[in-house]
Amino acid sequence: MTLNSSSPTPQEWPIDGTLDLHLFQPKEVGDLVPTYLDECRKLGILQIRIIHGKGTGQLRERVHAILRRLPEVASFSLASGAMGGWGATVVELKAE
Repeated sequence: MTLNSSSPTPQEWPIDGTLDLHLFQPKEVGDLVPTYLDECRKLGILQIRIIHGKGTGQLRERVHAILRRLPEVASFSLASGAMGGWGATVVELKAE
């Protein structure tokens, strides 16, 4: 998957069920999260971990707002401690 981060040239990112948002600007998340989830579904990856960091919680809330709007999202919750705790969200997608 080719995605634009804050670097001047598009980069290839693996579709492996983990999306680390540390590399992206907050304004990029609105398109990035749905696109990544769509690519995961196409590959049959139905559990995704989105790493948004702990910080102020603004990025986490933005990600959660996006997830609430997507019909392909079956559920989501903060990750367990072993998966990043409140610095990550685990998303369960509906099968295609």
